[in-house]
Amino acid sequence: MDGDPLQPLLPNRPPALTVSQKAAYGVGHVLNDICAALWFSYTLLFMQLVLKIPATTSGALLLVGQVVDALATPLVGYMSDKWGSRKTWHLAGTVLVLVSFPLVFSECGVCWMAPGLDWVAPLYYAVLIAAFQTGWATVQIAHLSLIPDLTPRQAERAELTAIRYTASVCSSLALYVITWVVFHVTRGGMGMNRVGPGDVFKFRSIVFIGVTIGTVCSIWFRYGLNVPSHADISTRHQVNKANARNGRAPSQLVNGLDFLRQASLYQVALLYMASRLFLTLSLVYMPLYLDESLNQDAETLASVPFASFVASFVASLAFKYSSSCLSSKMGYLLGALISLAGCVWVGTGSGAGQSLQMYGVAVLLGAGSSITMVTSLCITADLIGPNTDSGAFVYGAVTFLDKLFNGVAVMIIEELKCEDVTLCPHYYQDVLAYACGGSALLGLIVLLTVFPYNRHLFSSKGSKIVVG
Repeated sequence: MDGDPLQPLLPNRPPALTVSQKAAYGVGHVLNDICAALWFSYTLLFMQLVLKIPATTSGALLLVGQVVDALATPLVGYMSDKWGSRKTWHLAGTVLVLVSFPLVFSECGVCWMAPGLDWVAPLYYAVLIAAFQTGWATVQIAHLSLIPDLTPRQAERAELTAIRYTASVCSSLALYVITWVVFHVTRGGMGMNRVGPGDVFKFRSIVFIGVTIGTVCSIWFRYGLNVPSHADISTRHQVNKANARNGRAPSQLVNGLDFLRQASLYQVALLYMASRLFLTLSLVYMPLYLDESLNQDAETLASVPFASFVASFVASLAFKYSSSCLSSKMGYLLGALISLAGCVWVGTGSGAGQSLQMYGVAVLLGAGSSITMVTSLCITADLIGPNTDSGAFVYGAVTFLDKLFNGVAVMIIEELKCEDVTLCPHYYQDVLAYACGGSALLGLIVLLTVFPYNRHLFSSKGSKIVVG
Protein backbone atom coordinates (compact mmCIF):
# COMPACT_ATOMS: atom_id res chain seq x y z
CA MET A 1 0.00 0.00 0.00
CA ASP A 2 1.48 3.30 -1.09
CA GLY A 3 2.02 5.75 1.71
CA ASP A 4 1.79 3.11 4.42
CA PRO A 5 3.79 4.45 7.40
CA LEU A 6 5.05 0.95 8.10
CA GLN A 7 6.34 0.39 4.57
CA PRO A 8 9.99 1.14 5.51
CA LEU A 9 9.70 -1.67 8.06
CA LEU A 10 8.44 -4.16 5.48
CA PRO A 11 11.14 -4.64 2.85
CA ASN A 12 10.47 -7.35 0.31
CA ARG A 13 14.03 -8.60 0.60
CA PRO A 14 15.88 -7.41 3.70
CA PRO A 15 19.68 -7.37 3.46
CA ALA A 16 21.54 -10.53 4.43
CA LEU A 17 23.21 -10.67 7.81
CA THR A 18 26.86 -9.71 7.87
CA VAL A 19 29.62 -11.91 9.25
CA SER A 20 30.09 -9.58 12.22
CA GLN A 21 26.37 -9.77 13.04
CA LYS A 22 26.41 -13.56 12.91
CA ALA A 23 29.52 -13.70 15.09
CA ALA A 24 28.08 -11.27 17.66
CA TYR A 25 24.88 -13.30 17.80
CA GLY A 26 26.81 -16.55 18.12
CA VAL A 27 28.65 -15.49 21.29
CA GLY A 28 25.51 -14.21 23.02
CA HIS A 29 24.83 -17.54 24.72
CA VAL A 30 28.39 -18.43 25.70
CA LEU A 31 27.95 -17.55 29.37
CA ASN A 32 24.87 -19.75 29.54
CA ASP A 33 26.66 -22.56 27.69
CA ILE A 34 29.66 -22.54 30.02
CA CYS A 35 27.39 -22.56 33.07
CA ALA A 36 25.25 -25.32 31.57
CA ALA A 37 28.25 -27.53 30.82
CA LEU A 38 29.45 -27.14 34.39
CA TRP A 39 25.93 -27.53 35.79
CA PHE A 40 25.09 -30.76 33.98
CA SER A 41 28.54 -32.33 34.04
CA TYR A 42 29.69 -31.62 37.58
CA THR A 43 26.83 -30.48 39.84
CA LEU A 44 25.94 -33.94 41.16
CA LEU A 45 29.61 -34.87 41.40
CA PHE A 46 30.44 -31.63 43.26
CA MET A 47 27.56 -31.98 45.70
CA GLN A 48 28.08 -35.67 46.40
CA LEU A 49 31.89 -35.90 46.50
CA VAL A 50 32.93 -32.40 47.57
CA LEU A 51 30.05 -31.09 49.68
CA LYS A 52 29.09 -34.60 50.87
CA ILE A 53 25.39 -34.00 50.21
CA PRO A 54 23.51 -37.33 49.88
CA ALA A 55 22.67 -38.53 46.37
CA THR A 56 18.91 -38.19 46.85
CA THR A 57 19.22 -34.61 48.15
CA SER A 58 21.62 -33.73 45.31
CA GLY A 59 19.13 -35.07 42.79
CA ALA A 60 16.35 -33.09 44.46
CA LEU A 61 18.39 -29.88 44.19
CA LEU A 62 18.98 -30.49 40.50
CA LEU A 63 15.24 -31.15 40.13
CA VAL A 64 14.48 -27.83 41.85
CA GLY A 65 16.64 -26.07 39.30
CA GLN A 66 14.99 -27.79 36.35
CA VAL A 67 11.47 -27.12 37.65
CA VAL A 68 12.24 -23.43 38.18
CA ASP A 69 13.80 -23.31 34.70
CA ALA A 70 10.75 -25.01 33.19
CA LEU A 71 8.29 -22.64 34.88
CA ALA A 72 10.34 -19.53 34.12
CA THR A 73 10.82 -20.34 30.43
CA PRO A 74 7.25 -19.90 29.09
CA LEU A 75 6.60 -17.04 31.52
CA VAL A 76 9.69 -15.15 30.38
CA GLY A 77 8.85 -15.96 26.77
CA TYR A 78 5.35 -14.53 27.07
CA MET A 79 6.49 -11.39 28.91
CA SER A 80 9.40 -10.70 26.57
CA ASP A 81 7.02 -10.84 23.60
CA LYS A 82 4.89 -8.16 25.27
CA TRP A 83 7.31 -5.85 27.07
CA GLY A 84 10.87 -4.71 26.53
CA SER A 85 13.44 -5.64 23.93
CA ARG A 86 15.14 -9.01 23.53
CA LYS A 87 18.52 -7.51 24.46
CA THR A 88 17.14 -5.94 27.64
CA TRP A 89 15.82 -9.30 28.82
CA HIS A 90 19.14 -10.86 27.85
CA LEU A 91 21.01 -8.34 30.01
CA ALA A 92 18.73 -8.89 33.02
CA GLY A 93 19.21 -12.65 32.83
CA THR A 94 22.97 -12.29 32.44
CA VAL A 95 23.25 -10.21 35.62
CA LEU A 96 21.22 -12.77 37.57
CA VAL A 97 23.43 -15.62 36.36
CA LEU A 98 26.62 -13.75 37.24
CA VAL A 99 25.40 -13.03 40.77
CA SER A 100 24.12 -16.52 41.62
CA PHE A 101 26.05 -19.19 39.72
CA PRO A 102 29.53 -18.76 41.27
CA LEU A 103 27.97 -19.23 44.71
CA VAL A 104 26.47 -22.59 43.70
CA PHE A 105 30.00 -24.03 43.37
CA SER A 106 31.26 -22.63 46.67
CA GLU A 107 30.97 -23.54 50.32
CA CYS A 108 27.67 -22.85 52.06
CA GLY A 109 27.84 -19.18 52.99
CA VAL A 110 25.31 -19.28 55.83
CA CYS A 111 25.81 -22.72 57.36
CA TRP A 112 28.06 -21.31 60.09
CA MET A 113 25.03 -19.43 61.43
CA ALA A 114 23.14 -22.66 62.17
CA PRO A 115 25.63 -25.46 62.85
CA GLY A 116 24.18 -28.94 63.13
CA LEU A 117 21.02 -28.22 61.10
CA ASP A 118 21.05 -30.50 58.05
CA TRP A 119 18.38 -28.56 56.16
CA VAL A 120 20.26 -25.24 56.04
CA ALA A 121 22.72 -26.19 53.28
CA PRO A 122 20.08 -27.70 50.93
CA LEU A 123 17.86 -24.63 51.41
CA TYR A 124 20.78 -22.27 50.76
CA TYR A 125 21.72 -24.02 47.53
CA ALA A 126 18.09 -24.34 46.46
CA VAL A 127 17.64 -20.55 46.62
CA LEU A 128 20.84 -19.95 44.65
CA ILE A 129 19.91 -22.58 42.08
CA ALA A 130 16.44 -21.08 41.64
CA ALA A 131 17.95 -17.63 41.00
CA PHE A 132 20.52 -19.07 38.59
CA GLN A 133 17.96 -21.05 36.60
CA THR A 134 15.63 -18.06 36.32
CA GLY A 135 18.46 -15.97 34.89
CA TRP A 136 19.57 -18.82 32.64
CA ALA A 137 16.06 -19.26 31.22
CA THR A 138 15.77 -15.53 30.58
CA VAL A 139 19.02 -15.43 28.60
CA GLN A 140 18.14 -18.59 26.66
CA ILE A 141 14.72 -17.42 25.52
CA ALA A 142 15.88 -13.88 24.70
CA HIS A 143 18.73 -15.28 22.61
CA LEU A 144 16.71 -17.95 20.80
CA SER A 145 13.85 -15.60 19.96
CA LEU A 146 16.27 -13.26 18.19
CA ILE A 147 16.74 -15.84 15.40
CA PRO A 148 13.38 -15.22 13.68
CA ASP A 149 13.65 -11.52 14.56
CA LEU A 150 17.00 -11.10 12.82
CA THR A 151 16.07 -12.66 9.49
CA PRO A 152 13.03 -14.06 7.66
CA ARG A 153 15.24 -16.35 5.51
CA GLN A 154 15.02 -20.05 6.39
CA ALA A 155 18.64 -20.64 5.31
CA GLU A 156 19.93 -17.83 7.52
CA ARG A 157 17.86 -19.03 10.45
CA ALA A 158 19.35 -22.51 10.05
CA GLU A 159 22.82 -20.97 9.84
CA LEU A 160 22.29 -18.89 13.00
CA THR A 161 21.07 -22.03 14.78
CA ALA A 162 24.18 -23.95 13.68
CA ILE A 163 26.44 -21.04 14.67
CA ARG A 164 24.72 -20.85 18.04
CA TYR A 165 25.22 -24.55 18.66
CA THR A 166 28.81 -24.42 17.43
CA ALA A 167 29.50 -21.62 19.92
CA SER A 168 27.84 -23.76 22.58
CA VAL A 169 30.11 -26.69 21.78
CA CYS A 170 33.20 -24.46 21.78
CA SER A 171 32.15 -23.07 25.16
CA SER A 172 31.85 -26.57 26.59
CA LEU A 173 35.21 -27.52 25.09
CA ALA A 174 36.76 -24.47 26.71
CA LEU A 175 35.26 -25.44 30.05
CA TYR A 176 36.64 -28.99 29.87
CA VAL A 177 40.08 -27.67 28.91
CA ILE A 178 39.95 -25.32 31.89
CA THR A 179 38.80 -28.17 34.14
CA TRP A 180 41.57 -30.47 32.93
CA VAL A 181 44.23 -27.78 33.40
CA VAL A 182 43.03 -26.93 36.92
CA PHE A 183 42.90 -30.57 37.98
CA HIS A 184 46.26 -31.28 36.32
CA VAL A 185 48.06 -28.33 37.90
CA THR A 186 46.63 -28.98 41.34
CA ARG A 187 46.85 -32.78 41.35
CA GLY A 188 48.34 -34.45 44.38
CA GLY A 189 50.68 -37.40 44.74
CA MET A 190 49.97 -41.10 44.38
CA GLY A 191 46.50 -41.98 45.57
CA MET A 192 45.59 -38.30 46.08
CA ASN A 193 44.09 -37.60 42.67
CA ARG A 194 40.43 -38.43 43.34
CA VAL A 195 37.83 -35.69 43.81
CA GLY A 196 37.05 -34.97 47.48
CA PRO A 197 36.02 -32.32 50.04
CA GLY A 198 39.34 -30.52 49.69
CA ASP A 199 38.66 -29.62 46.05
CA VAL A 200 36.24 -26.74 46.59
CA PHE A 201 38.90 -24.22 45.55
CA LYS A 202 39.42 -26.08 42.26
CA PHE A 203 35.78 -25.79 41.26
CA ARG A 204 35.73 -22.17 42.41
CA SER A 205 38.69 -21.45 40.11
CA ILE A 206 37.02 -23.22 37.18
CA VAL A 207 33.83 -21.21 37.67
CA PHE A 208 35.71 -17.90 37.93
CA ILE A 209 37.62 -18.46 34.68
CA GLY A 210 34.52 -19.69 32.85
CA VAL A 211 32.33 -16.81 34.03
CA THR A 212 34.99 -14.29 33.01
CA ILE A 213 35.04 -15.68 29.46
CA GLY A 214 31.24 -15.65 29.37
CA THR A 215 31.08 -12.06 30.56
CA VAL A 216 33.41 -10.87 27.79
CA CYS A 217 31.27 -12.67 25.20
CA SER A 218 28.07 -11.15 26.63
CA ILE A 219 29.56 -7.67 26.29
CA TRP A 220 30.52 -8.47 22.68
CA PHE A 221 26.96 -9.61 21.98
CA ARG A 222 25.37 -6.57 23.57
CA TYR A 223 27.45 -3.97 21.72
CA GLY A 224 28.26 -5.92 18.56
CA LEU A 225 24.77 -6.96 17.46
CA ASN A 226 22.34 -4.43 16.04
CA VAL A 227 18.81 -5.78 15.98
CA PRO A 228 16.84 -4.62 12.89
CA SER A 229 14.18 -2.02 13.60
CA HIS A 230 11.44 -4.33 12.36
CA ALA A 231 12.28 -6.69 15.24
CA ASP A 232 11.72 -4.08 17.97
CA ILE A 233 8.98 -4.99 20.45
CA SER A 234 7.13 -1.72 19.77
CA THR A 235 6.61 -2.54 16.09
CA ARG A 236 6.47 -6.33 15.80
CA HIS A 237 2.69 -6.53 16.15
CA GLN A 238 2.18 -3.61 13.74
CA VAL A 239 4.43 -5.22 11.16
CA ASN A 240 2.48 -8.47 11.17
CA LYS A 241 -0.83 -6.61 10.91
CA ALA A 242 0.54 -4.57 8.02
CA ASN A 243 1.77 -7.75 6.34
CA ALA A 244 -1.71 -9.24 6.59
CA ARG A 245 -3.26 -6.02 5.26
CA ASN A 246 -0.88 -6.01 2.31
CA GLY A 247 -1.68 -9.61 1.43
CA ARG A 248 1.59 -11.13 2.69
CA ALA A 249 0.76 -14.67 3.78
CA PRO A 250 -2.03 -13.81 6.25
CA SER A 251 -2.78 -17.52 6.80
CA GLN A 252 0.61 -17.99 8.41
CA LEU A 253 0.17 -15.32 11.06
CA VAL A 254 -0.53 -16.79 14.48
CA ASN A 255 -0.51 -14.82 17.71
CA GLY A 256 0.97 -15.97 21.03
CA LEU A 257 -1.36 -18.28 22.89
CA ASP A 258 -3.00 -19.40 19.63
CA PHE A 259 0.02 -21.66 19.14
CA LEU A 260 -1.23 -23.76 22.07
CA ARG A 261 -4.11 -24.94 19.90
CA GLN A 262 -1.77 -26.24 17.21
CA ALA A 263 -0.69 -29.90 17.28
CA SER A 264 2.59 -28.99 15.58
CA LEU A 265 3.77 -27.15 18.71
CA TYR A 266 3.49 -30.27 20.87
CA GLN A 267 5.08 -32.50 18.26
CA VAL A 268 8.08 -30.22 17.93
CA ALA A 269 8.26 -29.90 21.73
CA LEU A 270 8.46 -33.69 22.09
CA LEU A 271 11.25 -33.87 19.51
CA TYR A 272 13.23 -31.17 21.31
CA MET A 273 12.58 -32.78 24.70
CA ALA A 274 13.92 -36.15 23.53
CA SER A 275 17.03 -34.48 22.09
CA ARG A 276 17.72 -32.43 25.17
CA LEU A 277 17.03 -35.32 27.56
CA PHE A 278 19.63 -37.42 25.77
CA LEU A 279 22.19 -34.61 25.91
CA THR A 280 21.51 -33.85 29.57
CA LEU A 281 21.66 -37.43 30.84
CA SER A 282 24.87 -38.15 28.94
CA LEU A 283 26.48 -34.99 30.36
CA VAL A 284 25.34 -35.63 33.93
CA TYR A 285 26.17 -39.30 34.22
CA MET A 286 29.32 -39.72 32.15
CA PRO A 287 31.58 -38.16 34.85
CA LEU A 288 29.83 -40.13 37.60
CA TYR A 289 30.25 -43.35 35.60
CA LEU A 290 33.93 -42.61 35.10
CA ASP A 291 34.49 -41.82 38.78
CA GLU A 292 32.37 -44.46 40.49
CA SER A 293 32.27 -47.41 38.08
CA LEU A 294 35.62 -47.13 36.29
CA ASN A 295 37.59 -45.47 39.13
CA GLN A 296 39.12 -42.87 36.83
CA ASP A 297 41.16 -39.95 38.12
CA ALA A 298 40.10 -36.30 38.07
CA GLU A 299 41.84 -35.50 34.77
CA THR A 300 39.87 -38.20 32.94
CA LEU A 301 36.67 -36.56 34.20
CA ALA A 302 37.58 -33.68 31.90
CA SER A 303 39.24 -35.49 28.96
CA VAL A 304 36.37 -37.87 28.14
CA PRO A 305 33.68 -35.13 28.06
CA PHE A 306 36.20 -33.09 26.05
CA ALA A 307 36.28 -35.85 23.42
CA SER A 308 32.49 -35.84 23.35
CA PHE A 309 32.34 -32.12 22.67
CA VAL A 310 35.03 -32.28 20.00
CA ALA A 311 32.76 -34.74 18.21
CA SER A 312 29.83 -32.35 18.80
CA PHE A 313 31.80 -29.49 17.28
CA VAL A 314 32.70 -31.49 14.17
CA ALA A 315 29.13 -32.74 13.79
CA SER A 316 27.63 -29.26 14.11
CA LEU A 317 30.00 -27.93 11.44
CA ALA A 318 29.21 -30.88 9.19
CA PHE A 319 25.49 -30.22 9.53
CA LYS A 320 25.97 -26.51 8.81
CA TYR A 321 27.58 -27.30 5.45
CA SER A 322 25.29 -30.21 4.59
CA SER A 323 22.00 -28.50 5.48
CA SER A 324 21.58 -27.45 1.86
CA CYS A 325 21.22 -31.10 0.80
CA LEU A 326 20.05 -32.77 4.03
CA SER A 327 16.48 -32.25 5.28
CA SER A 328 15.74 -31.69 8.95
CA LYS A 329 13.97 -35.05 9.15
CA MET A 330 16.90 -36.98 7.72
CA GLY A 331 19.32 -35.04 9.91
CA TYR A 332 17.37 -35.89 13.05
CA LEU A 333 17.10 -39.52 11.99
CA LEU A 334 20.86 -39.73 11.44
CA GLY A 335 21.63 -38.12 14.80
CA ALA A 336 19.26 -40.42 16.69
CA LEU A 337 20.81 -43.53 15.11
CA ILE A 338 24.33 -42.37 16.03
CA SER A 339 23.12 -41.72 19.59
CA LEU A 340 21.64 -45.21 19.84
CA ALA A 341 24.92 -46.72 18.60
CA GLY A 342 26.78 -45.00 21.43
CA CYS A 343 24.29 -46.31 24.01
CA VAL A 344 24.61 -49.87 22.69
CA TRP A 345 28.40 -49.60 22.89
CA VAL A 346 28.48 -48.38 26.49
CA GLY A 347 25.94 -51.03 27.47
CA THR A 348 27.94 -53.91 26.00
CA GLY A 349 31.44 -52.61 26.77
CA SER A 350 33.42 -54.54 29.35
CA GLY A 351 36.87 -55.80 30.16
CA ALA A 352 40.26 -54.20 30.59
CA GLY A 353 39.79 -51.82 27.68
CA GLN A 354 36.54 -50.38 28.97
CA SER A 355 38.16 -47.11 30.03
CA LEU A 356 39.60 -46.55 26.55
CA GLN A 357 36.30 -47.54 24.95
CA MET A 358 34.66 -44.61 26.73
CA TYR A 359 36.40 -42.21 24.36
CA GLY A 360 34.73 -43.94 21.42
CA VAL A 361 31.40 -43.91 23.25
CA ALA A 362 31.86 -40.22 24.03
CA VAL A 363 32.43 -39.44 20.35
CA LEU A 364 29.19 -41.16 19.32
CA LEU A 365 27.16 -39.59 22.12
CA GLY A 366 28.54 -36.14 21.34
CA ALA A 367 27.98 -36.35 17.59
CA GLY A 368 24.49 -37.79 17.91
CA SER A 369 23.33 -35.23 20.46
CA SER A 370 24.77 -32.38 18.40
CA ILE A 371 22.88 -33.34 15.25
CA THR A 372 19.54 -33.94 16.98
CA MET A 373 19.79 -30.69 18.95
CA VAL A 374 20.56 -28.56 15.89
CA THR A 375 17.85 -30.13 13.75
CA SER A 376 15.20 -29.83 16.48
CA LEU A 377 16.01 -26.12 16.90
CA CYS A 378 15.86 -25.61 13.12
CA ILE A 379 12.42 -27.21 13.13
CA THR A 380 11.36 -24.85 15.94
CA ALA A 381 12.51 -21.80 13.95
CA ASP A 382 10.53 -23.10 10.96
CA LEU A 383 7.47 -23.52 13.18
CA ILE A 384 7.63 -19.84 14.14
CA GLY A 385 7.89 -18.78 10.50
CA PRO A 386 6.79 -15.17 10.07
CA ASN A 387 5.25 -15.01 13.57
CA THR A 388 8.26 -13.28 15.11
CA ASP A 389 6.13 -11.41 17.64
CA SER A 390 5.41 -14.80 19.25
CA GLY A 391 8.91 -16.22 18.88
CA ALA A 392 9.90 -16.08 22.55
CA PHE A 393 6.63 -17.70 23.62
CA VAL A 394 7.05 -20.56 21.15
CA TYR A 395 10.65 -21.22 22.24
CA GLY A 396 9.53 -21.10 25.86
CA ALA A 397 6.71 -23.56 25.24
CA VAL A 398 8.91 -25.93 23.24
CA THR A 399 11.65 -25.99 25.89
CA PHE A 400 9.24 -26.30 28.84
CA LEU A 401 8.89 -30.09 28.57
CA ASP A 402 12.61 -30.74 28.27
CA LYS A 403 13.50 -28.82 31.42
CA LEU A 404 10.78 -30.39 33.50
CA PHE A 405 11.46 -33.95 32.36
CA ASN A 406 15.23 -33.52 32.71
CA GLY A 407 14.83 -32.73 36.39
CA VAL A 408 12.33 -35.52 36.98
CA ALA A 409 14.53 -38.05 35.17
CA VAL A 410 17.61 -37.15 37.24
CA MET A 411 15.60 -37.26 40.45
CA ILE A 412 14.22 -40.73 39.65
CA ILE A 413 17.68 -42.03 38.69
CA GLU A 414 19.22 -40.75 41.91
CA GLU A 415 16.34 -42.11 43.98
CA LEU A 416 16.78 -45.60 42.50
CA LYS A 417 20.53 -45.66 43.09
CA CYS A 418 21.64 -48.07 45.81
CA GLU A 419 23.66 -46.47 48.62
CA ASP A 420 26.36 -49.17 48.57
CA VAL A 421 28.15 -48.97 45.22
CA THR A 422 29.35 -52.57 45.58
CA LEU A 423 25.75 -53.72 45.27
CA CYS A 424 25.29 -51.98 41.89
CA PRO A 425 28.75 -51.36 40.39
CA HIS A 426 27.28 -50.93 36.88
CA TYR A 427 24.45 -48.57 37.80
CA TYR A 428 25.71 -45.51 35.94
CA GLN A 429 26.71 -47.67 32.98
CA ASP A 430 23.11 -48.85 32.78
CA VAL A 431 21.90 -45.25 33.03
CA LEU A 432 24.00 -44.26 30.02
CA ALA A 433 22.90 -47.34 28.10
CA TYR A 434 19.18 -47.52 28.88
CA ALA A 435 18.11 -44.04 29.99
CA CYS A 436 20.02 -42.25 27.24
CA GLY A 437 19.11 -44.96 24.74
CA GLY A 438 15.46 -44.67 25.72
CA SER A 439 15.44 -40.92 25.09
CA ALA A 440 17.03 -41.39 21.66
CA LEU A 441 14.47 -44.09 20.84
CA LEU A 442 11.69 -41.75 22.00
CA GLY A 443 12.92 -39.14 19.53
CA LEU A 444 12.77 -41.67 16.70
CA ILE A 445 9.25 -42.72 17.64
CA VAL A 446 8.05 -39.11 17.79
CA LEU A 447 9.72 -38.44 14.43
CA LEU A 448 7.90 -41.36 12.81
CA THR A 449 4.64 -40.37 14.49
CA VAL A 450 4.85 -36.76 13.35
CA PHE A 451 5.77 -37.52 9.76
CA PRO A 452 2.43 -38.84 8.42
CA TYR A 453 0.46 -35.92 9.82
CA ASN A 454 2.89 -33.09 9.10
CA ARG A 455 4.70 -34.17 5.99
CA HIS A 456 5.64 -30.55 5.24
CA LEU A 457 7.58 -30.41 8.51
CA PHE A 458 10.38 -32.52 7.13
CA SER A 459 9.80 -32.68 3.41
CA SER A 460 12.76 -30.63 2.25
CA LYS A 461 15.51 -28.27 3.25
CA GLY A 462 14.41 -24.85 4.36
CA SER A 463 10.81 -25.98 4.64
CA LYS A 464 8.34 -23.58 6.16
CA ILE A 465 5.91 -24.89 8.73
CA VAL A 466 2.48 -23.42 8.11
CA VAL A 467 0.53 -23.38 11.33
CA GLY A 468 -3.21 -23.08 11.28
